[in-house]
Amino acid sequence: MIDFNNNTKAIYLQIADDICDKVLTGVFTPDERIPSVREYAALVEVNVNTVMRAYDYLAGLEIIYNKRGLGFFASPDARQKVIELRRREVLGDGVQAVFRQLAMLDITPAQLSEMYQQYLDNQK
Repeated sequence: MIDFNNNTKAIYLQIADDICDKVLTGVFTPDERIPSVREYAALVEVNVNTVMRAYDYLAGLEIIYNKRGLGFFASPDARQKVIELRRREVLGDGVQAVFRQLAMLDITPAQLSEMYQQYLDNQK
C-alpha cells in the first residue's frame, strides 16, 4: 500500500513510481496486463482520474501501453525504460549537490568507491 501522506510528490507520480517499482521487481513482466484503472484506484483508494493520469504519464514514457478494450500492459522493454528514467532522476540535479558536498568534505573518488562497495557487500 502506498503511504500518500509521507511524500511530497503528486499522488499520480507516487502511483507511477509504485508501478515502476513493480516493473523493476518483476511483479509486472513484459507484455503482462496490469490492473485496470478502476482496479488500481480501488486498490490504493484514490480517484480513478488520478490513476488515469499516472497511466497516461507512464504510457507517454512507453513504460506501459494500452490495448483498446483489453487494458494496460507493461511494455516489452518496460524494465529498461524504468531503469533509464530512474538513472536520469538520480544523475540529475540531486547528484550535483551530493558531488558538491563530497568535494567540500574532501572525500576522494577512491573513498567514495570503497564506501559504495561496502554498502553493496552489506546488501548481500
